[in-house]
Amino acid sequence: MTDITTAFSDLEKYIEKESYKGYDCYDALNSPVLSALSFNVKKLRIAYIQALKISPINLRPLLLIPKGFNPKGLGLLLSASSKLYQATGDKNYLKKLEFLANLLQKLASAGYSGKCWGYNFDWQSRVFFVPKSTPTIVNTSYIAHAFLDAFEATNNQQYLDIARSTCDFILNDLNHTEEDGALCFSYTPIDRLKVHNANILGGALLARVFSFTKESRLAEYASRSVVYVMRYQQPDGSWFYAETKIQKWIDSFHTGFVLESLDRYMRGVNDASYESNLKKGYEFFIMNFFLKDGIPKYYHNKTYPIDIHSAAQGIVTLTALKRLHPKSDEILENLISWVIKNMQNKKGYFYFQRRRFFTNKISYMRWSQAWMYHALAQYLTSYGILNHQGEQ
Repeated sequence: MTDITTAFSDLEKYIEKESYKGYDCYDALNSPVLSALSFNVKKLRIAYIQALKISPINLRPLLLIPKGFNPKGLGLLLSASSKLYQATGDKNYLKKLEFLANLLQKLASAGYSGKCWGYNFDWQSRVFFVPKSTPTIVNTSYIAHAFLDAFEATNNQQYLDIARSTCDFILNDLNHTEEDGALCFSYTPIDRLKVHNANILGGALLARVFSFTKESRLAEYASRSVVYVMRYQQPDGSWFYAETKIQKWIDSFHTGFVLESLDRYMRGVNDASYESNLKKGYEFFIMNFFLKDGIPKYYHNKTYPIDIHSAAQGIVTLTALKRLHPKSDEILENLISWVIKNMQNKKGYFYFQRRRFFTNKISYMRWSQAWMYHALAQYLTSYGILNHQGEQ
């Protein structure tokens, strides 16, 4: 099999050389030029974002877009550093953990009931516009999980307190949609969207925090969130991204988010009643998002684009849920070998996408590097490939 530890080390060196800063595939509106030329028009904003995202030529320096700290990317790096420190005892990972934790506290969005985080850029989708630093349930959940990982690695009470604080944001600042006793959390405080992966990410966080604090209210809201998402599981085990007409697609990494979150919920509140949902969803994931040579698919019904995010979440999901299917290890090994061989640059970073006729080799710190670092760290620590005291 491909030398994973070397690939991981090369990626680690690249991220450190870049000082954790980078471009993002959705950062077009950080350009003062494009921001001014958007004239606050939705279609123009979308056009600029999509043009820079699709272009294999990095136009950001010309458009005066700076490299920046992306809170979600930093959260993924914090999670990985915490697991690596816990697994190896290497003090370098402890230093990195402490640096990232301090930086994330400084980057938290102000004016909310609890700690929360958004993106370091304005972004526009087909359904809403989200100004820079507007906190999202997705970012906040991933970063809060990272602080819980840091707490488990260091026993520093401050990290648990930060994670607990994020629950107040979810419960008090987000909009809640009630449906026959079930509950859906909004994506941000400024919308009423009902997105399945976002909802259950929040529920899973509440459940994991409950496992430490034993506050019944957290378990109750977590349960209602999961009930909502399970109601919309399709007969084949899949979930649409959301239920609106323009959001009814099925993709790999958001499916992975749902499965990983369901597993976290079940463990957090000790509720095994959704085991059949988890197994059915994982069966769909295994059978529909990977080709036999390990190539990760973006959508369940087509291969391209081959996206590094699909690969990274594939590694995370297969590692976390490998117990559920006998083919997990084989698919995981093929996936890791393929992505290192075909999507890692000799400088250590991973490419963004491979399309049918070209490869987009632009380096994105959050979408590509942080996700792959997080994924490979989880694999290496879960399989015991990294030994104590940092030896390999």
